[in-house]
Amino acid sequence: MVKSLPLRSEVKVEETWNLQDLFKTEEDYNEAVAGLEKEVDSFAHKFKGNIVDATSAIEALKGYERIVANMVPVGAYTSLSASTDQTNDEAQMRSSKFGSIAAKINSQLSFVTSELSELPAETLEAAMKQSEDYQNFLEKLIRKKPYQLHPEVEKTLAAFSATFNAPYGLYNTTKMVDMSFDDFEVDGKHYPLSYVTFEGDWESEPDTAKRRTAFEAFSAKLKEYQHTTAKTYDMQVQTEKTTADLRGYDSVFDYLLFNQEVDKSMYDRQIDLITKELAPHMRKYAKLLQKVHGLDKMTFADLKIPLDPNYEPKITIEESKKYIEDGLAVMGDHYMNMVDRSYDERWIDFAQNKGKSTGAFCSSPHGYHPYILISWTGSMEDVFVLAHELGHAGHFYHANAEQNVFNARPSMYFIEAPSTMNEMLMANHLLQNSDDPKFKRWVISSIVARTYYHNFVTHLLEAAYQRKVYERIDEGGSVNANVLNSLKRETLEDFWGDDVEINEGAELTWMRQPHYYMGLYPYTYSAGLTISTQVSKRILEEGQPAVDEWIEVLKAGGTKSPAELSKMAGVDITTEKPLRDTIAYIGELIDQLVELTEEIDSVKN
Repeated sequence: MVKSLPLRSEVKVEETWNLQDLFKTEEDYNEAVAGLEKEVDSFAHKFKGNIVDATSAIEALKGYERIVANMVPVGAYTSLSASTDQTNDEAQMRSSKFGSIAAKINSQLSFVTSELSELPAETLEAAMKQSEDYQNFLEKLIRKKPYQLHPEVEKTLAAFSATFNAPYGLYNTTKMVDMSFDDFEVDGKHYPLSYVTFEGDWESEPDTAKRRTAFEAFSAKLKEYQHTTAKTYDMQVQTEKTTADLRGYDSVFDYLLFNQEVDKSMYDRQIDLITKELAPHMRKYAKLLQKVHGLDKMTFADLKIPLDPNYEPKITIEESKKYIEDGLAVMGDHYMNMVDRSYDERWIDFAQNKGKSTGAFCSSPHGYHPYILISWTGSMEDVFVLAHELGHAGHFYHANAEQNVFNARPSMYFIEAPSTMNEMLMANHLLQNSDDPKFKRWVISSIVARTYYHNFVTHLLEAAYQRKVYERIDEGGSVNANVLNSLKRETLEDFWGDDVEINEGAELTWMRQPHYYMGLYPYTYSAGLTISTQVSKRILEEGQPAVDEWIEVLKAGGTKSPAELSKMAGVDITTEKPLRDTIAYIGELIDQLVELTEEIDSVKN
């Protein structure tokens, strides 16, 4: 039974993360912010206008690195404390205040990249020879030179950074504070509804009447806020388009893909191939769900139901640790020590409470341990989600230890590979430990319904829809709720065809994801899972050598491009082959589900 969410003050402390590892007290935090502001003033006084050669460039970068490193815990503490309770006025005011301070700091520091960019390439290359620590930073700076604006313009843009980030904050406030859901009724009984309970429980509820009624009630509430949310989103994409034009990019796509270090052909390939070639497999899966559950029709509201809900165990937080330790053991002792510490030292926020951010994420502040947010409901899906976030944690646990604050973070294109790798390792481990048809079907359906559906369908269809939005913006257009609803419905109907009814409310799913405020992020989930699917196969076949190579990839952080990192792991993402192989693998999994269902049904009969 889904219950109403408690207040943050009412949840168990042991189910919350320990932010005191960042700052013991509010006084310590305030002192760090004040110290940071003084440090920036002193740095700017010393170096502004004085970065003139290779030696002064390196000296400035050393000071700049210290400042960036000192900003990390402050920024992390600010955002993490706000994310667990959007209704906490103190946390929200702290976040707003630091947003203004960060904008001022970024404006003051904008001269660093401006003055470095104005130096001849030969001078920057000479600086690289003086210090390998900054080679990667300077190489990326040289690449960005053509799009750098006048120093005063850069300073002004940096000063407006808090304003430019406002749409994301507005989106979260609307979603987590203003939007309040009423109970819904089925057969005279009332059931509580919220963002967390819908996405964590009702969306996958086996009872069709409850599931579809919850979907209708959830969609009705979203609809009340569609115009405000659409205006917020239009503000986001118009800002990105204006920035792309100001900087001289050929399109908003080129601007948003630049830092990912991939070209538009790789982006388009990911969307086009999956939309075309995965759709038949997923339609077969939808028809299987319809048959097993005896549904009169298959609707969008039915796509998240488990294939065998009666076989779905309830898993406690403590039990999840055993699952994850067994599933990820192949990664080695150092990696597993990180997993154990994440439980023992309260790196994970498990609690469900009112105002908490939906979904799950991992924050890995350089110089500190990672933090993971999840709302624990006790399903196998939660175990896979936690393994996924521990993949992000393990990535930066290694990268942060090996690389400086400039070099630790890889391209967004690669960011989801280590996380989805953990999901694959979990699934492979479970499959290797049983021949029971019902257990195998449960595991494979968990892989399909959670790992692949989430990353190759949900996020990929977000990407396909997002591309349509940006194409419209690139041509000088704008978007409103009617346009966004139409584009989303069109995307869903193209993928599911006549096999799934895109019922009223499905078009509003564009309102549910914060990813749209993070550039071209959604498609990277399938990109990462393509890489991790192929590497996990290598680990199964080759064992330790493949694991060792993967650990080296994690340690490399952002010192190599996505193609180079993938090549280190034995995958060539410059070709279609890894993606086609992964789509074929998903098709094989769905075929196995059909066969196992027939086998199970034959035994029943």
